[in-house]
Amino acid sequence: MQDETERRSPDTPSVAPILLVISGPSGVGKDAVVADLRRALPSAHFATTVTTRPPRPGERDGVDYRFLSDEQYDRLVAGDGLLERASVYSHRYGVPKGAVRDALRNGQDVVVRVDVQGAATIKRLLPDAILVFLAPESREELETRLRGRATDGGADLRLRIDTAAREMAQEDAFDYVVVNAEGRLDEAVSSIASIVESEKRRSGRRAIQI
Repeated sequence: MQDETERRSPDTPSVAPILLVISGPSGVGKDAVVADLRRALPSAHFATTVTTRPPRPGERDGVDYRFLSDEQYDRLVAGDGLLERASVYSHRYGVPKGAVRDALRNGQDVVVRVDVQGAATIKRLLPDAILVFLAPESREELETRLRGRATDGGADLRLRIDTAAREMAQEDAFDYVVVNAEGRLDEAVSSIASIVESEKRRSGRRAIQI
């Protein structure tokens, strides 16, 4: 096996950047995983999803999400400015296309966090994207997490639990499945970082064009 210095020597051909899509059911911890991935993959570009939903406590505009009005979102759609878009629980979400395209052209790996529906859209448009499905240890654990969210209750909670069950059934459509067990966030992040390194070494991988 080549050592790290040899692999990164000036004579080594450049490696095409990766488009890594992180998805999974509501409540599985996508936001926490992506937050820690920023430290594990410091040179990567992390796409900021836009949404029409209001911020949750502690969320920062432009960091966790870009919070848009319906009119602002409509303008992005009209200008073909979104890589993918979806309606989730009566709110709209999307991944801005321009920033992802620019980062890939600059040789940066790109990490995108989307729901399961959005991941399927990206894979259809960009078959060389790498899809990672975040899974809980069990459906019971996921339901416990969803019930623990103070913002959800009644019919909304039932909708989230039912939707999460349907999303769990889609994991076979993903390239990788990573378990994000309660209290073991670091293991999930380490697994995803290893996937990135493995994919970058894979021969025959094509550059992604947007």
